[in-house]
Amino acid sequence: MRGTKILAAVAIAASLTGAAYAQHAMAGHAMADLVDGQGQTKGKAMLMQGKDGIHVAVQGVGLPAGVHAVHVHTIGTCTGPDFASAGGHWNPAMKQHGQDNPMGAHMGDMPNMSVVADGTGKMNFVIKGAMLNGGSAPLFDTDGAAIVIHAAADDYKTDPTGAAGGRIACGIIKK
Repeated sequence: MRGTKILAAVAIAASLTGAAYAQHAMAGHAMADLVDGQGQTKGKAMLMQGKDGIHVAVQGVGLPAGVHAVHVHTIGTCTGPDFASAGGHWNPAMKQHGQDNPMGAHMGDMPNMSVVADGTGKMNFVIKGAMLNGGSAPLFDTDGAAIVIHAAADDYKTDPTGAAGGRIACGIIKK
């Protein structure tokens, strides 16, 4: 059964981001079902351990058109409607927010996701040097982690959130 789940995860990863993505899938994988504050499905996230870090693929559905920040948050809890339960951004190195911040970035900072008029969007990113398990600061710690989609775009510099606005979807990252 476990082998079937791993192969299914590899197949999903390959379909989301290409065959090269699946090469490192056996080292570890995780998923998150994204929901809004009313519990309605808003997408999925797939996380795969690669040699270079954690590969993250997010597929959004039923989201407002526009540009939205996507972040990894520190706590594996998604209590709506505001998802404050997910805590702040994953930041084991205690840096400031954003790729354009000279004191940043958080480990959980990722690129914005563009959502088109039909409510769908995709985002693919590698969190360089990050580990799902093991290492000095694994994503899977005692309180878990979550993927959060925000109402607005990340400006990539304003600490601590990138001025990304409220949290409109959240998913608990599960092995």
